[in-house]
Amino acid sequence: MHTKLPDIIEGILDSYRTHSGINHMEGSLLPSRGAVEEIAITMLNVLFPGYYEKQELRLSDVSLFVWERVVTIYHGLSNEIAKSLRAANGQPERTDAEISLQAVDKTVQLLSRLPHVREKLAGDLRAAYEGDPAAKTFGEIILSYPGLFAIAIYRVAHELYHLDVALIPRIMSEYAHRSTGIDIHPGAHIGDNFFIDHGTGVVIGETTEIGDNVRIYQGVTLGALTFRKDTEGRILKGGKRHPTIEDNVVIYAGATILGGDTVVGRNSIVGGNVWLLESVPPNTTVTHQPPKLFFKEKEPSPRDDFYMYYI
Repeated sequence: MHTKLPDIIEGILDSYRTHSGINHMEGSLLPSRGAVEEIAITMLNVLFPGYYEKQELRLSDVSLFVWERVVTIYHGLSNEIAKSLRAANGQPERTDAEISLQAVDKTVQLLSRLPHVREKLAGDLRAAYEGDPAAKTFGEIILSYPGLFAIAIYRVAHELYHLDVALIPRIMSEYAHRSTGIDIHPGAHIGDNFFIDHGTGVVIGETTEIGDNVRIYQGVTLGALTFRKDTEGRILKGGKRHPTIEDNVVIYAGATILGGDTVVGRNSIVGGNVWLLESVPPNTTVTHQPPKLFFKEKEPSPRDDFYMYYI
């Protein structure tokens, strides 16, 4: 063994004592990111039966299919929620048995909401099909559109968020973020028939409120304008920090809309790359003045034909 390894190891151990905030020792076991992501995938199999399977799903097998996956979710999710509750246990007098029962109850509540989640996703799917002329079938959207994938994970994570489950909704939403480039906080409130086209770079903050029939494009940010701080300069949590988007709004690529008091009125259009810090009345179109473009004729080069030939 190399003679320097003992000193290296001691240095690492010393950093554990110095920077304790990035350690988790002598504490309750936290939810497993890998396990939560597997649960999310199983949830998608239940929400979109037959689309993510490696083998054909026959109608005669649907009951067994659902039983197997729901039972898998029941055991896995109740275990991860119990970990979350123990880690966040502000009432140490609660026993492990009581926490386990509470975790089971929250899991059952979520599972009972899956028909409602499917109803929401059916509207989101129709919005994608009707809003994108390139979409040929529902199957194409379910299997390949990052927007619907991110929205589906959000719809589940949002239910858990409102069951006061810590950590797990964020792990789910960050799984979707990593997979699609679309970052939707599970605390955001999003109405029916929501469509994200293309999607890369979309950010939707925790206190965002989005109405029905809203369509947004890649690179859109619905974010916070400023953060309130206490007398010692620390950010204060809570409060409405993100904008409200009313029904039937379209927000084009690269637009940034900031602030908890900012409201985009119904039936409005926000153009590409708009930077918006104030409210917009209903039935309004907000765009930049088109930039002035300059065209300069290119002098021909003897090598132009050579490059064009090989391109």
